[in-house]
Amino acid sequence: MFDVSTIQALYRYNTWANGPVFDAASGLASEEFAKDLRSSYSSVRDTLLHIVWAEWIWLQRWQGISPQTDFQSSDFPSCDAVRARWSDLAVEQRMFLDAVTSERLLAVVRYMNLKGETWRYPLWRQMYRVVHHSTYHRGSWRQCFANLVHDRLRVSETAGVSLGRRTATRTCHAF
Repeated sequence: MFDVSTIQALYRYNTWANGPVFDAASGLASEEFAKDLRSSYSSVRDTLLHIVWAEWIWLQRWQGISPQTDFQSSDFPSCDAVRARWSDLAVEQRMFLDAVTSERLLAVVRYMNLKGETWRYPLWRQMYRVVHHSTYHRGSWRQCFANLVHDRLRVSETAGVSLGRRTATRTCHAF
């Protein structure tokens, strides 16, 4: 359960799963990217930005920093801007993952949330939660994206990600 290679594989999957999302979103016009779709995060941009921000803030917390800020949509006017921040974050995550140990995964990490409350959980639990969070919001993104392009585009992405002995293949169709 606390195996370093399992956590690393999970994060390889997460990074891979974010890639096709950004690939598809980069084909949207600026107006579509920022259009209010009346979703949990109002637009494709805001949903993607939330995923990137959440992965960033958790990585900061694991390094002993408790940021008290959110990313602002106005600072990310295009998909390229959000993707650039995500690409930088992926490198930072990889460096963290390369250095993580089984002992570190078991260690309790203390952080302060945006409400000023202090929380403590083992690192492995926080790391699993981040991937689940991103997966949830990629589903939200898919619905936003589908609402925008349902009548003019069909996206089909099939790719494999090596997860040790198994290979996961995913096909995504947005209508």
